[in-house]
Amino acid sequence: MPSSMITDASPIQFSDPLPDEVDVVVIGGGVAGTSTAYFLAENGSRVLLCEKGRIAGEQSSRNWGWVRQQGRDWAELPIMMESNRIWHSLAERTGEPDLAFTETGCLNLAESEAALAKYCEFHEIATQHQLGTRMLSPEDIARDYPDIKGNWVGGMVTATDGKGEPFVAVPALARAAQRSGVAIAEGCAVRTVDLEGGKIAGVFTEKGRVRCKQIVLCGGAWSTFFAANMGLSLPQLAVRSSVARTNPTEFDYGPNISTPGLTLRRRSDGGYTITSGDIAEHFISPNSFKWMPKYRKLLQKSAKDVKLIPMAPKTYPGSWGMPRKWSADEQSPFERQRVLNPDPSATVVHRINERLPKRFPKIAEVGLAEAWAGMIDVTPDAVPYIGEDHRMPGLFYATGLSGHGFGIGPAVGRIMADLVQGRDSGHDLSRFRTNRFFDGSTIEPGPY
Repeated sequence: MPSSMITDASPIQFSDPLPDEVDVVVIGGGVAGTSTAYFLAENGSRVLLCEKGRIAGEQSSRNWGWVRQQGRDWAELPIMMESNRIWHSLAERTGEPDLAFTETGCLNLAESEAALAKYCEFHEIATQHQLGTRMLSPEDIARDYPDIKGNWVGGMVTATDGKGEPFVAVPALARAAQRSGVAIAEGCAVRTVDLEGGKIAGVFTEKGRVRCKQIVLCGGAWSTFFAANMGLSLPQLAVRSSVARTNPTEFDYGPNISTPGLTLRRRSDGGYTITSGDIAEHFISPNSFKWMPKYRKLLQKSAKDVKLIPMAPKTYPGSWGMPRKWSADEQSPFERQRVLNPDPSATVVHRINERLPKRFPKIAEVGLAEAWAGMIDVTPDAVPYIGEDHRMPGLFYATGLSGHGFGIGPAVGRIMADLVQGRDSGHDLSRFRTNRFFDGSTIEPGPY
């Protein structure tokens, strides 16, 4: 089967000319940036969406494809519940069938009492929000999911969760945004912000200046470097996440499934997107030393196997040779790496091949067709930045989504549109404020 990856070799689909002036420039064409642009335009703003490479070229097309309320951080859950509702209506609302949402449910299974205890903690939060999450006994699992092999002590399932197809969904949303009036320019990096009297007056792109008074930074793993070039600290590190897909099979296990050592989702092509789900790989960079003290609690809490890799390729975010400062007239790091396309982890691929016959034998029969990787932008508490920068009015962030972005992206976009346009978002966003790692607050990691 051919690869479904979006790379810098993929043809440019969006090449609108740059307007002289807009109300808002959105930087980054992932799910958060594209959703923000869509909702801004729907509410009447003149919007330019700039993407250095391709729409959804990086993690927004490389993720698992889950639309998941289950297991969310307590502050994320209300936003994710809204996003779930948006996902249900997006295809009809936009006229884009590639935005189809399939309600399959999400199933988490536990082989240890410690894991089950975490599920019970979330179940209490879910009950408060009337989410409908159910705890499962070993007998329930044996009856309802007999083809998943394991020594289960329990589990939980949220029937209203579901899935989409990332590599087609986000470009489809971009087409809808474009029809609503958004100018979209792929292959057009924003180098820096134009300031007049300390206030935002526009942006400098590689193709010229565009006047605006508001900017929404949705740059994923690159956001921290864009901010740093303006003298703004934005704690964020990148983690490589490797995934594979199987060849098509007629066998359907049902919901999105997370088990110890293997996580999977049935794809629309009949195969499965699958990963080991138990390793986080970080390329050591200068920012690793700068920010690592803020990540101590997250590292202690995470059950993942964290693997540190001494040196990233020179064009990767934050690599040792990457420039730390540049002007509007200089080529930026964003132009040197149009689409971040890291090699998949051999360790993850080995673990999938080793574990698949033991856990999901019916899928193992068809074998793997392809493996890939993406870079997840992770904050010290594994929840995003959503809001206006506390040091620069007019600069907003929707970044640091910490691997949770595909599902929650549409609601984040709706929220960002309201914030930029001066309306109440309808959510308590205090957990996502930009200054939380500098105001003396205790860092309390969410689930990652």
